[in-house]
Amino acid sequence: MFSDDVTQTVLVPIPSSAGSRSLVGELLLARRWVTMDKLERALQLQVEKGDRVGKHLVDMGAITPAQLTEILALQVGMPFVEEINPDDIDTSLVADFTLQYAREHNFVPLRRENGLVVVAVADPIALDCLDDLHAMLGTEIDPIAAPPEQIFNAVNRVFDRRAGAGAVAEEVKDRDDIGNAGEIEDLKKDIIDVTDDEAPIIRLVNSVLNQAVKERASDIHIEPYEKEVVVRLRKDGILSELLRVPKRLHASISSRIKIMGELDIAEKRLPQDGRIQIRVAGRDVDIRLSTVPTGFGERLVMRLLDKSAVLLDLEKLGFDKPNLAIFDSIIHRPHGIVLVTGPTGSGKTTTLYAALSSINRPEINILTVEDPIEYQLPGIGQMQVNPKIEFTFARGLRAILRQDPDVVLIGEIRDRETAEIAVQASLTGHLVLATLHTNDAASSFTRLIDMGVEPFLLSSSVIFCMAQRLARRLHAPCKVHYRPPRHEVEQLGISMDEVDDLKFFKAGGCSQCRTGYSGRAGLYELLLVNDEIRSLVTQRAESTRIKRIAIQNGMRTLRDDGAMKVLAGLTSVEEVMSETAEDRG
Repeated sequence: MFSDDVTQTVLVPIPSSAGSRSLVGELLLARRWVTMDKLERALQLQVEKGDRVGKHLVDMGAITPAQLTEILALQVGMPFVEEINPDDIDTSLVADFTLQYAREHNFVPLRRENGLVVVAVADPIALDCLDDLHAMLGTEIDPIAAPPEQIFNAVNRVFDRRAGAGAVAEEVKDRDDIGNAGEIEDLKKDIIDVTDDEAPIIRLVNSVLNQAVKERASDIHIEPYEKEVVVRLRKDGILSELLRVPKRLHASISSRIKIMGELDIAEKRLPQDGRIQIRVAGRDVDIRLSTVPTGFGERLVMRLLDKSAVLLDLEKLGFDKPNLAIFDSIIHRPHGIVLVTGPTGSGKTTTLYAALSSINRPEINILTVEDPIEYQLPGIGQMQVNPKIEFTFARGLRAILRQDPDVVLIGEIRDRETAEIAVQASLTGHLVLATLHTNDAASSFTRLIDMGVEPFLLSSSVIFCMAQRLARRLHAPCKVHYRPPRHEVEQLGISMDEVDDLKFFKAGGCSQCRTGYSGRAGLYELLLVNDEIRSLVTQRAESTRIKRIAIQNGMRTLRDDGAMKVLAGLTSVEEVMSETAEDRG
Protein backbone atom coordinates (compact mmCIF):
# COMPACT_ATOMS: atom_id res chain seq x y z
CA MET A 1 0.00 0.00 0.00
CA PHE A 2 3.01 2.27 0.47
CA SER A 3 5.86 3.34 -1.78
CA ASP A 4 9.17 1.47 -1.47
CA ASP A 5 10.69 3.89 1.04
CA VAL A 6 7.77 3.75 3.50
CA THR A 7 7.00 0.66 5.56
CA GLN A 8 3.53 -0.67 6.37
CA THR A 9 4.11 -0.71 10.12
CA VAL A 10 3.08 1.91 12.62
CA LEU A 11 6.43 3.65 12.27
CA VAL A 12 5.80 5.89 9.25
CA PRO A 13 8.80 8.19 8.50
CA ILE A 14 8.12 11.86 9.17
CA PRO A 15 9.96 14.39 6.97
CA SER A 16 11.98 17.16 8.56
CA SER A 17 10.17 20.42 9.19
CA ALA A 18 12.06 22.30 6.46
CA GLY A 19 11.50 19.52 3.94
CA SER A 20 7.87 19.30 5.01
CA ARG A 21 7.28 23.01 4.37
CA SER A 22 8.90 22.88 0.96
CA LEU A 23 7.24 19.66 -0.22
CA VAL A 24 3.74 20.57 1.00
CA GLY A 25 4.00 23.92 -0.75
CA GLU A 26 5.21 22.32 -3.98
CA LEU A 27 2.39 19.78 -3.96
CA LEU A 28 -0.24 22.44 -3.30
CA LEU A 29 1.11 24.68 -6.04
CA ALA A 30 1.30 21.77 -8.46
CA ARG A 31 -2.41 21.05 -7.93
CA ARG A 32 -3.23 24.76 -8.12
CA TRP A 33 -4.97 24.57 -4.76
CA VAL A 34 -3.12 27.68 -3.48
CA THR A 35 -1.46 30.73 -5.00
CA MET A 36 2.13 31.70 -4.32
CA ASP A 37 0.97 34.76 -2.36
CA LYS A 38 -1.09 32.65 0.06
CA LEU A 39 1.69 30.11 0.45
CA GLU A 40 4.22 32.83 1.27
CA ARG A 41 1.79 34.31 3.81
CA ALA A 42 1.40 30.90 5.46
CA LEU A 43 5.17 30.44 5.60
CA GLN A 44 5.49 33.86 7.23
CA LEU A 45 2.86 32.91 9.85
CA GLN A 46 4.77 29.71 10.53
CA VAL A 47 7.91 31.71 11.32
CA GLU A 48 5.97 34.09 13.55
CA LYS A 49 3.66 31.67 15.39
CA GLY A 50 4.96 28.16 14.78
CA ASP A 51 2.65 25.29 13.73
CA ARG A 52 2.69 23.71 10.31
CA VAL A 53 2.14 25.47 7.00
CA GLY A 54 -0.92 23.39 6.27
CA LYS A 55 -2.69 24.48 9.47
CA HIS A 56 -2.19 28.12 8.60
CA LEU A 57 -3.50 27.57 5.08
CA VAL A 58 -6.63 25.94 6.51
CA ASP A 59 -7.09 28.76 9.05
CA MET A 60 -6.76 31.27 6.20
CA GLY A 61 -9.44 29.42 4.22
CA ALA A 62 -6.97 28.78 1.39
CA ILE A 63 -7.56 25.01 1.48
CA THR A 64 -10.03 22.68 3.18
CA PRO A 65 -9.08 20.20 5.93
CA ALA A 66 -9.76 17.37 3.47
CA GLN A 67 -7.32 18.87 0.95
CA LEU A 68 -4.67 19.18 3.64
CA THR A 69 -5.09 15.53 4.62
CA GLU A 70 -4.85 14.43 0.98
CA ILE A 71 -1.63 16.43 0.42
CA LEU A 72 -0.03 15.11 3.61
CA ALA A 73 -0.97 11.55 2.62
CA LEU A 74 0.62 12.10 -0.79
CA GLN A 75 3.72 13.48 0.91
CA VAL A 76 4.31 10.36 3.04
CA GLY A 77 3.03 7.84 0.51
CA MET A 78 -0.11 6.91 2.44
CA PRO A 79 -3.35 5.85 0.67
CA PHE A 80 -6.17 8.40 0.82
CA VAL A 81 -9.92 7.68 0.76
CA GLU A 82 -12.59 10.34 0.33
CA GLU A 83 -15.40 8.55 2.18
CA ILE A 84 -15.87 6.11 5.07
CA ASN A 85 -19.01 4.01 5.46
CA PRO A 86 -19.58 3.72 9.23
CA ASP A 87 -21.85 0.68 8.75
CA ASP A 88 -18.88 -1.30 7.39
CA ILE A 89 -16.71 -0.73 10.49
CA ASP A 90 -16.00 -3.65 12.83
CA THR A 91 -17.23 -2.36 16.22
CA SER A 92 -15.11 -4.90 18.11
CA LEU A 93 -12.04 -2.84 17.18
CA VAL A 94 -13.13 0.10 19.36
CA ALA A 95 -13.79 -1.94 22.48
CA ASP A 96 -10.53 -1.00 24.24
CA PHE A 97 -10.58 2.79 24.06
CA THR A 98 -12.99 5.67 24.58
CA LEU A 99 -14.87 7.98 22.28
CA GLN A 100 -12.95 10.92 23.73
CA TYR A 101 -9.59 9.28 22.90
CA ALA A 102 -10.64 8.59 19.30
CA ARG A 103 -11.89 12.15 18.84
CA GLU A 104 -8.77 13.64 20.39
CA HIS A 105 -6.44 11.77 18.03
CA ASN A 106 -8.69 11.88 14.94
CA PHE A 107 -8.62 8.20 14.00
CA VAL A 108 -11.00 5.28 13.61
CA PRO A 109 -10.16 1.56 13.12
CA LEU A 110 -11.99 0.16 10.09
CA ARG A 111 -11.37 -3.56 9.63
CA ARG A 112 -9.00 -6.49 9.93
CA GLU A 113 -7.31 -7.28 6.64
CA ASN A 114 -4.43 -9.65 5.82
CA GLY A 115 -3.40 -9.90 9.47
CA LEU A 116 -3.38 -6.11 9.97
CA VAL A 117 -5.88 -3.61 11.33
CA VAL A 118 -6.68 -0.86 8.83
CA VAL A 119 -6.98 2.49 10.62
CA ALA A 120 -8.14 5.76 9.08
CA VAL A 121 -6.32 8.88 10.32
CA ALA A 122 -6.98 12.56 9.68
CA ASP A 123 -3.33 13.59 10.05
CA PRO A 124 -0.84 11.35 8.21
CA ILE A 125 2.07 13.08 9.97
CA ALA A 126 0.97 12.76 13.63
CA LEU A 127 0.83 9.00 14.14
CA ASP A 128 1.78 8.59 17.80
CA CYS A 129 -1.64 7.10 18.62
CA LEU A 130 -0.95 4.16 16.29
CA ASP A 131 1.68 2.83 18.69
CA ASP A 132 -1.01 2.74 21.40
CA LEU A 133 -3.40 0.94 19.03
CA HIS A 134 -0.69 -1.56 18.18
CA ALA A 135 -0.33 -2.38 21.87
CA MET A 136 -4.07 -2.49 22.59
CA LEU A 137 -5.06 -4.59 19.57
CA GLY A 138 -1.99 -6.79 19.59
CA THR A 139 -1.41 -6.54 15.85
CA GLU A 140 0.32 -4.38 13.26
CA ILE A 141 -1.49 -1.24 12.06
CA ASP A 142 -2.02 -0.33 8.41
CA PRO A 143 -2.88 3.42 8.30
CA ILE A 144 -4.82 5.15 5.56
CA ALA A 145 -5.79 8.83 5.40
CA ALA A 146 -9.32 10.23 5.26
CA PRO A 147 -10.89 13.70 5.59
CA PRO A 148 -11.29 14.83 9.24
CA GLU A 149 -15.06 15.27 8.82
CA GLN A 150 -15.43 11.69 7.57
CA ILE A 151 -13.46 10.37 10.54
CA PHE A 152 -15.44 12.49 13.02
CA ASN A 153 -18.77 11.17 11.67
CA ALA A 154 -17.50 7.59 11.56
CA VAL A 155 -16.24 7.76 15.16
CA ASN A 156 -19.61 8.99 16.38
CA ARG A 157 -21.53 6.35 14.44
CA VAL A 158 -19.33 3.42 15.43
CA PHE A 159 -19.47 4.30 19.12
CA ASP A 160 -23.25 4.63 18.83
CA ARG A 161 -23.31 1.12 17.39
CA ARG A 162 -21.05 -0.19 20.15
CA ALA A 163 -23.53 1.20 22.66
CA GLY A 164 -26.25 -0.80 20.88
CA ALA A 165 -28.54 -3.61 21.96
CA GLY A 166 -25.92 -5.54 23.91
CA ALA A 167 -24.77 -2.52 25.90
CA VAL A 168 -28.34 -1.43 26.65
CA ALA A 169 -29.20 -4.98 27.72
CA GLU A 170 -26.28 -5.03 30.16
CA GLU A 171 -27.49 -1.77 31.67
CA VAL A 172 -31.11 -2.89 31.92
CA LYS A 173 -30.13 -6.15 33.63
CA ASP A 174 -29.00 -4.16 36.66
CA ARG A 175 -32.17 -2.10 36.95
CA ASP A 176 -34.46 -3.10 39.81
CA ASP A 177 -37.31 -0.76 38.87
CA ILE A 178 -38.52 -2.73 35.80
CA GLY A 179 -42.19 -3.62 36.14
CA ASN A 180 -43.27 -0.79 38.46
CA ALA A 181 -46.77 0.66 38.32
CA GLY A 182 -45.91 3.63 36.15
CA GLU A 183 -43.96 1.70 33.58
CA ILE A 184 -46.89 0.77 31.33
CA GLU A 185 -47.55 4.47 30.72
CA ASP A 186 -43.87 4.92 29.88
CA LEU A 187 -44.05 2.00 27.44
CA LYS A 188 -46.86 3.73 25.54
CA LYS A 189 -44.54 6.52 24.40
CA ASP A 190 -44.24 6.63 20.62
CA ILE A 191 -40.47 7.00 20.38
CA ILE A 192 -37.99 5.04 18.27
CA ASP A 193 -34.81 7.11 18.71
CA VAL A 194 -32.86 5.72 21.64
CA THR A 195 -32.10 8.31 24.31
CA ASP A 196 -30.67 7.99 27.78
CA ASP A 197 -33.64 9.50 29.59
CA GLU A 198 -36.34 7.14 28.25
CA ALA A 199 -37.77 4.11 30.04
CA PRO A 200 -35.11 1.36 30.02
CA ILE A 201 -37.36 -1.15 28.23
CA ILE A 202 -38.10 1.39 25.48
CA ARG A 203 -34.37 1.88 25.02
CA LEU A 204 -33.78 -1.86 24.91
CA VAL A 205 -36.53 -2.56 22.35
CA ASN A 206 -35.48 0.43 20.24
CA SER A 207 -31.84 -0.61 20.29
CA VAL A 208 -32.79 -4.12 19.11
CA LEU A 209 -34.86 -2.63 16.26
CA ASN A 210 -32.07 -0.22 15.32
CA GLN A 211 -29.47 -2.96 15.24
CA ALA A 212 -31.71 -5.33 13.27
CA VAL A 213 -32.41 -2.71 10.62
CA LYS A 214 -28.76 -1.63 10.34
CA GLU A 215 -27.65 -5.25 9.97
CA ARG A 216 -30.42 -5.82 7.39
CA ALA A 217 -32.01 -8.65 9.36
CA SER A 218 -35.28 -10.03 8.01
CA ASP A 219 -36.71 -11.26 11.35
CA ILE A 220 -36.37 -10.67 15.08
CA HIS A 221 -37.23 -13.59 17.40
CA ILE A 222 -37.93 -12.96 21.10
CA GLU A 223 -38.03 -16.33 22.83
CA PRO A 224 -38.82 -16.76 26.56
CA TYR A 225 -37.39 -19.71 28.47
CA GLU A 226 -37.36 -20.75 32.10
CA LYS A 227 -34.71 -18.32 33.35
CA GLU A 228 -33.99 -15.95 30.47
CA VAL A 229 -35.20 -14.40 27.24
CA VAL A 230 -33.19 -14.97 24.05
CA VAL A 231 -33.28 -12.45 21.20
CA ARG A 232 -32.19 -13.75 17.78
CA LEU A 233 -31.87 -12.13 14.35
CA ARG A 234 -32.30 -13.83 10.98
CA LYS A 235 -29.86 -12.52 8.39
CA ASP A 236 -29.58 -14.03 4.90
CA GLY A 237 -31.83 -16.86 6.07
CA ILE A 238 -29.67 -17.83 9.08
CA LEU A 239 -30.64 -17.22 12.73
CA SER A 240 -27.96 -15.91 15.09
CA GLU A 241 -28.20 -14.90 18.73
CA LEU A 242 -28.12 -11.17 19.49
CA LEU A 243 -28.49 -11.07 23.28
CA ARG A 244 -29.93 -12.67 26.42
CA VAL A 245 -31.76 -10.87 29.23
CA PRO A 246 -33.25 -12.05 32.55
CA LYS A 247 -36.71 -13.62 32.42
CA ARG A 248 -38.11 -10.88 34.71
CA LEU A 249 -37.83 -8.42 31.79
CA HIS A 250 -39.98 -10.49 29.44
CA ALA A 251 -43.38 -9.08 30.42
CA SER A 252 -42.20 -5.49 29.93
CA ILE A 253 -40.51 -6.26 26.60
CA SER A 254 -43.61 -8.06 25.37
CA SER A 255 -45.91 -5.23 26.49
CA ARG A 256 -43.77 -2.56 24.80
CA ILE A 257 -43.75 -4.40 21.47
CA LYS A 258 -47.49 -5.22 21.65
CA ILE A 259 -48.26 -1.57 22.37
CA MET A 260 -46.25 -0.57 19.29
CA GLY A 261 -48.25 -3.12 17.27
CA GLU A 262 -51.57 -1.95 18.75
CA LEU A 263 -52.32 -5.36 20.27
CA ASP A 264 -54.13 -6.22 23.51
CA ILE A 265 -51.42 -6.34 26.18
CA ALA A 266 -53.81 -8.04 28.64
CA GLU A 267 -54.41 -11.01 26.30
CA LYS A 268 -51.57 -13.48 26.78
CA ARG A 269 -53.41 -16.77 26.12
CA LEU A 270 -54.23 -16.37 22.42
CA PRO A 271 -52.07 -15.69 19.34
CA GLN A 272 -52.21 -12.12 18.02
CA ASP A 273 -51.04 -10.42 14.82
CA GLY A 274 -50.17 -6.76 14.43
CA ARG A 275 -48.23 -4.28 12.36
CA ILE A 276 -45.68 -1.63 13.30
CA GLN A 277 -44.47 1.23 11.10
CA ILE A 278 -41.25 2.94 12.13
CA ARG A 279 -38.42 4.99 10.68
CA VAL A 280 -34.93 3.83 11.60
CA ALA A 281 -31.64 5.28 10.36
CA GLY A 282 -33.49 7.27 7.72
CA ARG A 283 -35.33 4.23 6.36
CA ASP A 284 -39.07 3.46 6.49
CA VAL A 285 -39.61 -0.04 7.87
CA ASP A 286 -42.86 -2.01 8.14
CA ILE A 287 -42.89 -4.74 10.80
CA ARG A 288 -45.29 -7.69 10.85
CA LEU A 289 -45.70 -8.76 14.46
CA SER A 290 -46.85 -12.22 15.57
CA THR A 291 -47.28 -13.43 19.15
CA VAL A 292 -48.03 -16.97 20.34
CA PRO A 293 -48.37 -18.32 23.90
CA THR A 294 -45.78 -20.86 25.08
CA GLY A 295 -45.12 -22.63 28.35
CA PHE A 296 -42.72 -19.87 29.45
CA GLY A 297 -44.66 -16.87 28.15
CA GLU A 298 -45.44 -15.14 24.89
CA ARG A 299 -43.07 -15.72 21.99
CA LEU A 300 -42.80 -12.78 19.60
CA VAL A 301 -41.56 -12.75 16.01
CA MET A 302 -41.18 -9.54 14.00
CA ARG A 303 -40.75 -9.69 10.21
CA LEU A 304 -38.91 -6.55 9.05
CA LEU A 305 -39.92 -5.21 5.65
CA ASP A 306 -37.42 -2.51 4.72
CA LYS A 307 -38.99 -0.54 1.87
CA SER A 308 -35.64 0.90 0.82
CA ALA A 309 -33.99 -2.53 0.66
CA VAL A 310 -36.59 -4.43 -1.40
CA LEU A 311 -35.33 -5.33 -4.86
CA LEU A 312 -37.93 -4.43 -7.48
CA ASP A 313 -35.56 -4.88 -10.42
CA LEU A 314 -35.68 -8.31 -12.07
CA GLU A 315 -32.07 -8.01 -13.24
CA LYS A 316 -30.84 -7.75 -9.63
CA LEU A 317 -32.74 -10.76 -8.28
CA GLY A 318 -30.39 -13.36 -9.74
CA PHE A 319 -31.83 -14.08 -13.20
CA ASP A 320 -29.23 -14.70 -15.87
CA LYS A 321 -29.91 -13.23 -19.32
CA PRO A 322 -31.64 -16.30 -20.89
CA ASN A 323 -33.97 -16.81 -17.90
CA LEU A 324 -34.64 -13.08 -17.62
CA ALA A 325 -35.66 -12.94 -21.28
CA ILE A 326 -38.06 -15.87 -20.81
CA PHE A 327 -39.65 -14.48 -17.64
CA ASP A 328 -39.94 -10.98 -19.09
CA SER A 329 -41.73 -12.28 -22.17
CA ILE A 330 -44.15 -14.31 -20.01
CA ILE A 331 -45.23 -11.43 -17.77
CA HIS A 332 -46.01 -9.33 -20.83
CA ARG A 333 -48.54 -11.91 -22.10
CA PRO A 334 -52.14 -10.64 -22.25
CA HIS A 335 -53.68 -13.57 -20.33
CA GLY A 336 -52.94 -16.85 -18.59
CA ILE A 337 -51.76 -18.00 -15.15
CA VAL A 338 -48.16 -17.50 -14.06
CA LEU A 339 -47.23 -19.55 -10.97
CA VAL A 340 -44.22 -18.95 -8.72
CA THR A 341 -43.59 -21.80 -6.29
CA GLY A 342 -41.30 -22.54 -3.39
CA PRO A 343 -41.25 -22.81 0.41
CA THR A 344 -41.89 -19.93 2.79
CA GLY A 345 -39.08 -17.39 2.67
CA SER A 346 -37.86 -18.31 -0.82
CA GLY A 347 -38.55 -14.86 -2.28
CA LYS A 348 -41.73 -15.62 -4.24
CA THR A 349 -43.53 -12.39 -3.32
CA THR A 350 -40.45 -10.27 -4.04
CA THR A 351 -40.20 -11.83 -7.50
CA LEU A 352 -43.85 -11.09 -8.24
CA TYR A 353 -43.53 -7.52 -6.94
CA ALA A 354 -40.55 -7.03 -9.26
CA ALA A 355 -42.63 -8.46 -12.12
CA LEU A 356 -45.48 -6.02 -11.41
CA SER A 357 -43.04 -3.10 -11.25
CA SER A 358 -41.64 -4.18 -14.60
CA ILE A 359 -45.00 -4.21 -16.39
CA ASN A 360 -46.66 -1.35 -14.48
CA ARG A 361 -47.66 1.53 -16.75
CA PRO A 362 -50.57 4.01 -16.80
CA GLU A 363 -52.55 2.22 -19.51
CA ILE A 364 -53.05 -1.04 -17.59
CA ASN A 365 -55.01 -1.72 -14.40
CA ILE A 366 -53.15 -3.91 -11.87
CA LEU A 367 -54.91 -5.15 -8.73
CA THR A 368 -53.69 -7.48 -5.98
CA VAL A 369 -55.14 -9.46 -3.09
CA GLU A 370 -52.53 -10.36 -0.47
CA ASP A 371 -52.04 -11.68 3.05
CA PRO A 372 -50.53 -9.39 4.15
CA ILE A 373 -49.53 -6.49 1.91
CA GLU A 374 -45.76 -6.55 2.32
CA TYR A 375 -44.82 -3.46 0.29
CA GLN A 376 -46.92 -0.63 -1.10
CA LEU A 377 -46.45 -0.41 -4.86
CA PRO A 378 -47.18 3.01 -6.45
CA GLY A 379 -49.90 2.93 -9.08
CA ILE A 380 -51.19 -0.52 -8.10
CA GLY A 381 -54.39 -1.28 -6.17
CA GLN A 382 -53.64 -3.62 -3.27
CA MET A 383 -56.13 -5.35 -0.95
CA GLN A 384 -55.38 -7.33 2.20
CA VAL A 385 -57.45 -10.35 3.21
CA ASN A 386 -59.06 -10.38 6.63
CA PRO A 387 -60.44 -13.76 7.74
CA LYS A 388 -61.98 -12.17 10.86
CA ILE A 389 -64.62 -10.51 8.66
CA GLU A 390 -64.67 -13.38 6.13
CA PHE A 391 -62.71 -11.38 3.54
CA THR A 392 -60.84 -14.31 1.98
CA PHE A 393 -58.67 -14.66 -1.13
CA ALA A 394 -61.65 -16.03 -3.05
CA ARG A 395 -63.95 -13.20 -1.98
CA GLY A 396 -61.31 -10.58 -2.72
CA LEU A 397 -60.60 -12.13 -6.10
CA ARG A 398 -64.27 -12.03 -7.06
CA ALA A 399 -64.38 -8.34 -6.11
CA ILE A 400 -61.21 -7.60 -8.09
CA LEU A 401 -62.68 -9.11 -11.25
CA ARG A 402 -65.49 -6.56 -11.09
CA GLN A 403 -62.90 -3.74 -11.06
CA ASP A 404 -61.93 -4.17 -14.74
CA PRO A 405 -58.36 -5.41 -14.13
CA ASP A 406 -55.77 -6.25 -16.76
CA VAL A 407 -53.36 -7.97 -14.37
CA VAL A 408 -54.24 -9.69 -11.07
CA LEU A 409 -51.85 -10.85 -8.35
CA ILE A 410 -53.01 -13.47 -5.86
CA GLY A 411 -50.80 -13.63 -2.77
CA GLU A 412 -51.28 -17.40 -2.47
CA ILE A 413 -53.56 -20.05 -3.93
CA ARG A 414 -54.60 -22.01 -0.85
CA ASP A 415 -57.89 -23.69 -1.75
CA ARG A 416 -60.05 -24.96 -4.60
CA GLU A 417 -62.31 -21.91 -4.70
CA THR A 418 -59.42 -19.47 -5.17
CA ALA A 419 -57.80 -21.74 -7.76
CA GLU A 420 -60.99 -22.07 -9.79
CA ILE A 421 -61.63 -18.31 -9.81
CA ALA A 422 -58.01 -17.76 -10.92
CA VAL A 423 -58.50 -20.22 -13.78
CA GLN A 424 -61.73 -18.52 -14.88
CA ALA A 425 -60.06 -15.11 -14.69
CA SER A 426 -57.24 -16.25 -16.96
CA LEU A 427 -59.65 -17.82 -19.45
CA THR A 428 -61.62 -14.57 -19.68
CA GLY A 429 -58.62 -12.48 -20.72
CA HIS A 430 -56.69 -11.59 -17.55
CA LEU A 431 -53.05 -12.18 -16.70
CA VAL A 432 -52.99 -13.82 -13.25
CA LEU A 433 -49.80 -13.97 -11.16
CA ALA A 434 -49.92 -16.22 -8.09
CA THR A 435 -47.76 -18.10 -5.60
CA LEU A 436 -48.09 -21.72 -4.58
CA HIS A 437 -46.29 -23.94 -2.07
CA THR A 438 -44.60 -26.80 -3.98
CA ASN A 439 -41.04 -28.07 -4.15
CA ASP A 440 -40.55 -27.71 -7.90
CA ALA A 441 -42.27 -26.23 -10.93
CA ALA A 442 -43.77 -29.49 -12.25
CA SER A 443 -45.52 -30.20 -8.93
CA SER A 444 -47.69 -27.11 -9.40
CA PHE A 445 -50.06 -29.02 -11.67
CA THR A 446 -50.49 -31.99 -9.34
CA ARG A 447 -51.04 -29.65 -6.37
CA LEU A 448 -53.83 -27.78 -8.14
CA ILE A 449 -55.40 -31.03 -9.36
CA ASP A 450 -55.31 -32.31 -5.75
CA MET A 451 -57.19 -29.15 -4.76
CA GLY A 452 -59.96 -30.18 -7.13
CA VAL A 453 -59.27 -28.14 -10.27
CA GLU A 454 -60.11 -29.99 -13.49
CA PRO A 455 -56.96 -30.95 -15.48
CA PHE A 456 -58.37 -29.70 -18.80
CA LEU A 457 -58.91 -26.26 -17.26
CA LEU A 458 -55.33 -26.17 -15.95
CA SER A 459 -53.88 -27.18 -19.30
CA SER A 460 -55.76 -24.32 -20.95
CA SER A 461 -54.95 -21.62 -18.41
CA VAL A 462 -51.48 -22.17 -16.85
CA ILE A 463 -48.82 -20.83 -19.22
CA PHE A 464 -45.76 -20.85 -16.96
CA CYS A 465 -44.49 -22.27 -13.66
CA MET A 466 -41.33 -21.19 -11.88
CA ALA A 467 -39.77 -22.70 -8.76
CA GLN A 468 -37.23 -20.68 -6.82
CA ARG A 469 -34.91 -20.74 -3.82
CA LEU A 470 -32.57 -18.21 -2.23
CA ALA A 471 -28.86 -19.00 -1.95
CA ARG A 472 -26.50 -16.83 0.06
CA ARG A 473 -24.07 -14.79 -2.04
CA LEU A 474 -20.36 -15.15 -1.37
CA HIS A 475 -18.84 -11.96 0.02
CA ALA A 476 -16.62 -10.95 -2.90
CA PRO A 477 -13.73 -9.34 -0.92
CA CYS A 478 -13.03 -12.47 1.15
CA LYS A 479 -14.17 -15.45 -0.95
CA VAL A 480 -11.50 -18.12 -1.37
CA HIS A 481 -10.52 -19.89 -4.59
CA TYR A 482 -10.05 -23.68 -4.25
CA ARG A 483 -10.04 -26.94 -6.19
CA PRO A 484 -13.18 -28.93 -5.30
CA PRO A 485 -13.14 -32.68 -4.59
CA ARG A 486 -14.67 -35.01 -7.18
CA HIS A 487 -17.90 -35.67 -5.25
CA GLU A 488 -18.75 -31.95 -5.09
CA VAL A 489 -18.29 -31.56 -8.82
CA GLU A 490 -20.36 -34.65 -9.61
CA GLN A 491 -23.18 -33.52 -7.33
CA LEU A 492 -23.49 -30.36 -9.39
CA GLY A 493 -23.62 -32.37 -12.61
CA ILE A 494 -20.30 -31.00 -13.90
CA SER A 495 -17.68 -33.18 -15.58
CA MET A 496 -14.46 -33.53 -13.60
CA ASP A 497 -12.55 -33.00 -16.84
CA GLU A 498 -13.83 -29.42 -16.92
CA VAL A 499 -12.60 -28.48 -13.46
CA ASP A 500 -9.09 -27.48 -14.53
CA ASP A 501 -10.55 -24.69 -16.60
CA LEU A 502 -13.15 -23.59 -14.04
CA LYS A 503 -12.91 -21.48 -10.89
CA PHE A 504 -14.61 -22.61 -7.70
CA PHE A 505 -14.96 -20.38 -4.64
CA LYS A 506 -15.96 -21.00 -1.03
CA ALA A 507 -16.78 -18.75 1.90
CA GLY A 508 -13.87 -17.04 3.59
CA GLY A 509 -15.00 -14.70 6.35
CA CYS A 510 -13.87 -11.22 7.31
CA SER A 511 -14.77 -8.48 9.77
CA GLN A 512 -17.35 -7.05 7.36
CA CYS A 513 -19.38 -10.21 6.68
CA ARG A 514 -18.23 -12.55 9.50
CA THR A 515 -19.76 -15.59 7.72
CA GLY A 516 -18.24 -15.31 4.26
CA TYR A 517 -21.65 -14.46 2.79
CA SER A 518 -23.45 -11.17 2.14
CA GLY A 519 -26.93 -10.99 0.63
CA ARG A 520 -28.78 -13.65 -1.36
CA ALA A 521 -29.45 -14.50 -4.99
CA GLY A 522 -32.30 -16.47 -6.52
CA LEU A 523 -32.04 -19.97 -7.98
CA TYR A 524 -34.71 -20.51 -10.64
CA GLU A 525 -36.40 -23.40 -12.45
CA LEU A 526 -38.50 -22.14 -15.38
CA LEU A 527 -41.12 -24.45 -16.90
CA LEU A 528 -42.71 -23.19 -20.11
CA VAL A 529 -46.01 -24.91 -20.86
CA ASN A 530 -46.12 -26.25 -24.43
CA ASP A 531 -48.47 -28.68 -26.19
CA GLU A 532 -46.60 -31.72 -24.84
CA ILE A 533 -46.84 -30.48 -21.24
CA ARG A 534 -50.53 -29.62 -21.71
CA SER A 535 -51.22 -33.16 -22.90
CA LEU A 536 -49.49 -34.62 -19.83
CA VAL A 537 -51.49 -32.34 -17.50
CA THR A 538 -54.75 -33.39 -19.13
CA GLN A 539 -53.74 -37.04 -18.60
CA ARG A 540 -53.07 -36.35 -14.89
CA ALA A 541 -49.44 -37.37 -15.37
CA GLU A 542 -47.17 -37.52 -12.32
CA SER A 543 -44.99 -34.49 -11.64
CA THR A 544 -41.79 -36.52 -12.15
CA ARG A 545 -42.86 -37.33 -15.72
CA ILE A 546 -43.78 -33.70 -16.43
CA LYS A 547 -40.40 -32.60 -15.07
CA ARG A 548 -38.52 -35.16 -17.17
CA ILE A 549 -40.21 -33.96 -20.37
CA ALA A 550 -39.59 -30.31 -19.44
CA ILE A 551 -35.88 -31.05 -18.96
CA GLN A 552 -35.80 -32.73 -22.38
CA ASN A 553 -37.34 -29.54 -23.77
CA GLY A 554 -34.49 -27.46 -22.32
CA MET A 555 -35.59 -26.61 -18.75
CA ARG A 556 -32.77 -26.03 -16.26
CA THR A 557 -33.48 -27.45 -12.82
CA LEU A 558 -32.85 -25.54 -9.60
CA ARG A 559 -29.57 -27.41 -9.17
CA ASP A 560 -28.53 -26.69 -12.75
CA ASP A 561 -29.12 -22.98 -12.18
CA GLY A 562 -27.24 -23.21 -8.90
CA ALA A 563 -24.30 -24.87 -10.63
CA MET A 564 -24.09 -21.99 -13.08
CA LYS A 565 -24.04 -19.51 -10.20
CA VAL A 566 -21.28 -21.53 -8.50
CA LEU A 567 -19.20 -21.38 -11.68
CA ALA A 568 -19.89 -17.63 -11.89
CA GLY A 569 -18.46 -17.22 -8.36
CA LEU A 570 -21.75 -15.94 -6.92
CA THR A 571 -22.34 -18.69 -4.37
CA SER A 572 -20.80 -21.88 -2.98
CA VAL A 573 -21.37 -25.56 -3.63
CA GLU A 574 -22.57 -25.98 -0.02
CA GLU A 575 -25.27 -23.34 -0.48
CA VAL A 576 -26.57 -24.83 -3.71
CA MET A 577 -26.64 -28.37 -2.33
CA SER A 578 -28.44 -27.20 0.81
CA GLU A 579 -31.10 -25.22 -1.07
CA THR A 580 -31.67 -27.89 -3.75
CA ALA A 581 -31.55 -30.99 -1.55
CA GLU A 582 -34.95 -32.13 -2.89
CA ASP A 583 -33.99 -31.60 -6.53
CA ARG A 584 -33.25 -34.92 -8.15
CA GLY A 585 -33.31 -33.65 -11.75
